[in-house]
Amino acid sequence: MQLADFLDFDAIRTGFPGGNKRSLLQQLANLAAQRLGVNAATLHASLNEREQLGSTGFGQGVAIPHGKIEGLSRIYGLFVRLAEPVDYKAIDGRPVDLIFLLLSPVDAGAEHLKALAAISRVTRNGATLEKMRGARSRDALAAVLMGADERDAA
Repeated sequence: MQLADFLDFDAIRTGFPGGNKRSLLQQLANLAAQRLGVNAATLHASLNEREQLGSTGFGQGVAIPHGKIEGLSRIYGLFVRLAEPVDYKAIDGRPVDLIFLLLSPVDAGAEHLKALAAISRVTRNGATLEKMRGARSRDALAAVLMGADERDAA
């Protein structure tokens, strides 16, 4: 699985307001709900439930909040780059500025893990992270993500 299989490239945001972790998760739920036509409160509750198990801040300034959503028909992802990093209680203690949101149907066990793995492959590459942080526009950021996707597929 690759990012192109589930990432909503039209929902990529740069300069996304973060504030704090709680506010960020609410804003992400609102954006995804608007894009998917589903209930934002349901999305927010799922994201919060997952965060209770442990922070989805995986280090190097990256977080991958994710959840399984009843009634969702497909795996859905969106990406935002924050205007200012937020304290996300990441495993390395660093603030987070790059966020991949991943939502999956309740029964998408293996596919959910494959999507997480696709995101992980992209975010492990330090050069790609720097390009993501340096991209000046949404289109440039989308190009970086597509390029990382293609590199990982090769």
